Amino acid sequence: MSTHLPTTDVRDPASRARTDRMRDALLAADFTADGLLELLGAPAYAALARSETVPALRATRGDSPLETLVWLFLLQRPVERARAEAALPVGDCLADGWLVQDGDELRAQVDVRPYGGPEGQDWWVVSDLGCAVGGAGGIRGAGQVDRSELVLGVGGASTTLAGITVSTPVGRALDLGTGSGIQALHASRHATHVTATDLNPRALRIASLTLALSGASPAELREGSLFEPVGEERYDLIVSNPPFVISPGARLTYRDGGMGGDDLCRTLVQQAAAHLNDGGYCQLLANWQHVEGEEWTDRLRSWVPRGCDAWVVQREVQDITQYAELWLRDGGDHRTSPEEYAARYDAWLDEFEARGTRSVGFGWITLRKSGADDPSITVEEWPHPVEQPLGEAVVGHFARQDYLRRTDDAALLAGHFRLAGEVVQEQVGLPGAEDPEHVVLRQNRGMRRATKVDTVGAGFAGVCDGSLPAGRILDAIAQLVGEDPVLLRDRTPEAIRMLVEQGFLEPVGTEG
Repeated sequence: MSTHLPTTDVRDPASRARTDRMRDALLAADFTADGLLELLGAPAYAALARSETVPALRATRGDSPLETLVWLFLLQRPVERARAEAALPVGDCLADGWLVQDGDELRAQVDVRPYGGPEGQDWWVVSDLGCAVGGAGGIRGAGQVDRSELVLGVGGASTTLAGITVSTPVGRALDLGTGSGIQALHASRHATHVTATDLNPRALRIASLTLALSGASPAELREGSLFEPVGEERYDLIVSNPPFVISPGARLTYRDGGMGGDDLCRTLVQQAAAHLNDGGYCQLLANWQHVEGEEWTDRLRSWVPRGCDAWVVQREVQDITQYAELWLRDGGDHRTSPEEYAARYDAWLDEFEARGTRSVGFGWITLRKSGADDPSITVEEWPHPVEQPLGEAVVGHFARQDYLRRTDDAALLAGHFRLAGEVVQEQVGLPGAEDPEHVVLRQNRGMRRATKVDTVGAGFAGVCDGSLPAGRILDAIAQLVGEDPVLLRDRTPEAIRMLVEQGFLEPVGTEG
């Protein structure tokens, strides 16, 4: 099978026109995320996202243009030229290398997968054949392409990062380790200029195809590792889904960083501050080691560069055997001989043992260049469901940190607060009891946090509508419960700060 990639060139008007005609044909056939869901049905659509093709084959036994495109680009099955011509401008696709002809049949050179943008855009993500999704199924590879150069499409990590990314308008954005270009595609919506880098030149070519086929503005593409390709340039937004896998060696470029342990992620975080404009964000996914005798939270705090606030969220922890098995399957090692598989498994465990690693954490890291002398660094574990997209929640988190950092207790009690939207109160206790054992406030938006509060905290939160200062509300509560108002004012600011920090209460007025 050929290893060539399509040759779309946005600088060439003729090539750009051919790509536009191809995109028009995809839209006319309804080769979109919504169109696929309607054609295949939810079970087959979900199976396709797991690289399981049998349900989709059963659902595409006709010869409509949409079914033809599914066969070509998603199932990688050859189709007769006459059938393909009813769905695509075949001459254009052959000229630019999207398709190749073999006798009377045509087949795709790459996987082209519909992807729905955050505002309903119809986009398409290009990847190597057999590499549209990663994970437990393992990559299959693409003909004679060196496995170390394979470029994956959209997986759960990609969509997670896109969901948490701050999407306010910016001048300059950097997608570090672009892969198939999905983060650059998202950044093109709200950044005037997008730079995309990758160590793998094949990834840069595929990212350019993703952007061109989706009708997005082209990114400036640069080859190299970490921040080397951008010199001393600075950005308002840096996003990265880096090769964060902690592995013995660097067999697969898309996942193995080539540094020992979690050094690649640490290096990326520590170098980011020098490439951020004031107020800029760096957001990335990462793995980190849980090392014997060391708190993982301290490990992550030590990564944060000076002058940056940070929010680190650990979403998952796997013991070293689970972790090794996941990535052995991802690399297709489970398909080798039992002896070879066992040897590679041993190599992973040897690596972890040498580093004292007992488990591996996965999560999100967000830096904001605040320049603060007393930076806010929040490192927490939150494995529970959240509401995506979370970009606005990220902005809100740092805005609340700014407010709390500049507001002493006297100003806090003089401030006005409003209960955040869709917060509910739950009372837990024995049936028939006069008073609940405890009261829980629960968010139904954003991080969907829940926190225990006492009766004073619950009463305070319930009354907050922005009309009265906190101190006056506490005075009224003190009168109701028969408590000294001075003592109540003294002991409550800590609880108010917690409710503000976690997003249950929002400062309003000039204080906010």
